[in-house]
Amino acid sequence: MTRAEKIVSYGALAVLTVLVLSGIFAPQLAPMNPFEPNMAVRLQAPSAAHLLGTDALGRDLLSRMLYGSRSAILLSLVSTAAALGIGTLVGLCAGYFGGRVDDVLTMVSNVFQGIPGISFMVAVAGFSGPGVTGLLLALVAGSWAGFSRIVRAEVLRLAAEPYIENLRALGCGDGRLLFCHILPALGGSLLVLGSLRLGRGVLAIAGLSFLGLGVQPPTPDWSTMVSDAMLYYRQAPHLIIVPGTAIVLLVSSLNMVGQLLRRHFDVREEVRG
Repeated sequence: MTRAEKIVSYGALAVLTVLVLSGIFAPQLAPMNPFEPNMAVRLQAPSAAHLLGTDALGRDLLSRMLYGSRSAILLSLVSTAAALGIGTLVGLCAGYFGGRVDDVLTMVSNVFQGIPGISFMVAVAGFSGPGVTGLLLALVAGSWAGFSRIVRAEVLRLAAEPYIENLRALGCGDGRLLFCHILPALGGSLLVLGSLRLGRGVLAIAGLSFLGLGVQPPTPDWSTMVSDAMLYYRQAPHLIIVPGTAIVLLVSSLNMVGQLLRRHFDVREEVRG
């Protein structure tokens, strides 16, 4: 890694740290109540009283941005962890046991992966109804299959290693082989896969929330803030610029940190998907 790449990567890590900490300590950092409207100061531009301006209901935009980082990061983290857990379990079973188990699990994952991602997530979220539960179901259903295929390929490779064959010959059971030897060997790859998925998760959440299928008002959410600001983009462009910039910074920093982890763990390029 060159010096410039290191500077960019660690700069992205610093930005990500700031965004995460701002969400954790939002109650202490927010200058005003993010839920309290004040129509007397609606649609104000950034000023000393409101550093990032106010929205259509007169709520302080900086306070809502601080609280909004919580939903963007937390929902992406939870959905990625759930999808990675399901995909890892399916991939472990398919790759290790092979035969009919592999055929059935691979067929199911192929069905899920063959459906266009965003269309499938919109359908699941729409069927489940607007809200966090439907959003999480859509994100998990639309992403676990990709994880399972990658894990399956890695398990097939690891299962053929001589030390696994030796352990099996010594009487080591399937459960112990899977969870005490093969799964730990996948740790670096799983960490990289999860970190790279977080950025795509944020974008998926942004798209679904923009369509009204994600976090519901009055809970602060960056994507919902962009959607609500579409009516006022001429009168108050900061309502779109501020949350839109935050989404770009979050996704970019997550992707760069993921690339940093990939280099650190020396994960092969094809495992990234």
